Amino acid sequence: MKKTTTSAWCIGAMLLSTAPSFATESGQVVAPKPASEFTKAANEKVLNSLPFNDKEDFDNATRGFLAKPAELTIKNSEGQVVWDLEEYKRYITSDSAAPDTVNPSLWRNAQLNMEYGLFEVRDGIYQVRGYDLSNITFIAGDKGWIVFDPLITPETAAAAKELVDKQFGKRPVVAVIYSHSHLDHFGGVRGIVNEEDVKAGKVKIIASEGFTEHAVSENVIAGNVMGRRAVYMYGAMLPRNAQGGVNGGLGQTTSAGTGSLIAPTDYITKTGQKMTVDGVEMVFQFTPGTEAPTEMNTYFPEMKALWMAENSTNTMHNVLTLRGAKVRDPLIWASYLNETIEMWGSDADVKFQSHHWPVWGSEKIVSYLKKQRDIYKYIHDQSVRLMNQGYTGEEISEMISLPKSLEQNWATRGYYGTLRHNSRAVYQRYMGWYTGNPSDLNNLPPVMVAKKMMAYMGGEAEVLKKAQQDFDKGEYRWTAEVLKHLVFANPNNTAAKNLLADSYEQLGYQAESGPWRSVYLQGAYELRNGIPKGLALETASPDIIANMPVEMLFDYLGVRILPEKAEGKNLVLNLNFADSDEKYTLMVENSVLNYSDKQAKKADATATLTKATLTEIQLGQLTFDQAVKEGKIKLVGDKAAFDSFFGMLDSFDFWFNIVTP
Repeated sequence: MKKTTTSAWCIGAMLLSTAPSFATESGQVVAPKPASEFTKAANEKVLNSLPFNDKEDFDNATRGFLAKPAELTIKNSEGQVVWDLEEYKRYITSDSAAPDTVNPSLWRNAQLNMEYGLFEVRDGIYQVRGYDLSNITFIAGDKGWIVFDPLITPETAAAAKELVDKQFGKRPVVAVIYSHSHLDHFGGVRGIVNEEDVKAGKVKIIASEGFTEHAVSENVIAGNVMGRRAVYMYGAMLPRNAQGGVNGGLGQTTSAGTGSLIAPTDYITKTGQKMTVDGVEMVFQFTPGTEAPTEMNTYFPEMKALWMAENSTNTMHNVLTLRGAKVRDPLIWASYLNETIEMWGSDADVKFQSHHWPVWGSEKIVSYLKKQRDIYKYIHDQSVRLMNQGYTGEEISEMISLPKSLEQNWATRGYYGTLRHNSRAVYQRYMGWYTGNPSDLNNLPPVMVAKKMMAYMGGEAEVLKKAQQDFDKGEYRWTAEVLKHLVFANPNNTAAKNLLADSYEQLGYQAESGPWRSVYLQGAYELRNGIPKGLALETASPDIIANMPVEMLFDYLGVRILPEKAEGKNLVLNLNFADSDEKYTLMVENSVLNYSDKQAKKADATATLTKATLTEIQLGQLTFDQAVKEGKIKLVGDKAAFDSFFGMLDSFDFWFNIVTP
């Protein structure tokens, strides 16, 4: 999908890719390497150190199975594949041993996530798993379904609903509940709900307070860089084989296409709030600031069933996601999990959530939740303890280790988050980027460091020679570190890029975390083949843009100001929204964009338009000039003022370099 550039205001639409390959600069794809003897030994050590004889998760992942299609390939209306589990089924089976190129613990997680289809959690509660990165859950009401978290794209959600219909007959969706503000928990809503039915009051959309604001903001302000890094994190573009994409930690990977959003009709604002929908009583636990800025757990008292959203999954989660986000607070996270235990732990017969498989039995649920609580509390407390002894984030990540009770527990293993990067995140949350060492206060940027480093180390040839020797010893973390400098000093050194790619590859083969594996292997791929071209991952779908408050658009425009183009300019632009009577003033001064709803009496120009016209412009369906010509914008004053404003807006290239300068 080409980036939309038809308007200076345009943000674009979302396309998540599950394509296993892409065009390269050379036209040829360099084949991956096999696992080295050191990688084989590292993975063998994992196999011998964890309780692989414990099969309870496999029993839970298959319990309640009702139905599944023989093949699972989902296409959109144009015949394009948006989800293809068949790619994984070719090489991941329930009885296959982990290949040398995959960490055995990650392989085990992939095997569990491959258990797909329709499952009964308990009478009246059903889940479709394996149709996307997340699960979709159907709660039976008196007349229809209450649906929790309708996946990423409408096509996967519709396919899941079709599977449910085949089993139970067609029943309407009477309510949709978004457990939190991440795309994989609301993006497929239009696949199961008609917005006209929502507007008519036939369908409720229920979410926690602040949902729309956070769902929209995450995909816009820093969306370009997050989208590019997500290509690395989720491995969506890696080939589907034992040397490529295996598992994303929470599920196999993300579905393809355009996410959707229908705004909530009802909000949960506090813990203990109750709601009965279609005869189903629900009690909510409001948990802001945990896995998402706004999130909620749900208890079904009549069914003794506990829905944990994404506050507990069968993995250690991220305190800071690798694609980039605000650092989460593990202390608050742990406190809410403790509150969950106190509220419902002794009563719940089943615990289920938006990823992975359920846990049954009150004692097991409490034990499970205590370990989930304690993994975040432990990471927080021990990171802060070491921080207070003067250690930096990098040092803490090398020193910290888990107690045996958490280390040997499958549900707290690092398939998504890891102990290493989560401990660094805690340090970042409290201390920021500065380590306290004066050398780090105004240190040189990577390319300058790299060139000096090569000179001090005897030149590129000598560094490459020594790096090869260390690579042959299996010292991949070190060779990745030193070769990074060589490549940044001279990105045309093919031998250095190839050896760095080899280092990343072996680190990926050893990684237990799905995102870590993906990051390393995507880095290796780009070093060998160049940056992919022709496919962009935009982060704002039409529905998200339509739900953007105008203030958020102004904030986004502010981060696009090019200071050299705005230097010395003073602009006052009024915007009047005819459909809402909202009036704003945009002010450019000191190379900064500010805005106010206290409109200036004197402006260089005034534009009157509707929010719908603004949405069209943001989507690139209409330019500002076209809107003026067609009468959709009534312009008073100096049009050159708007032209000047548009001329100072930066545009963002999605495919920026990561592993090369």
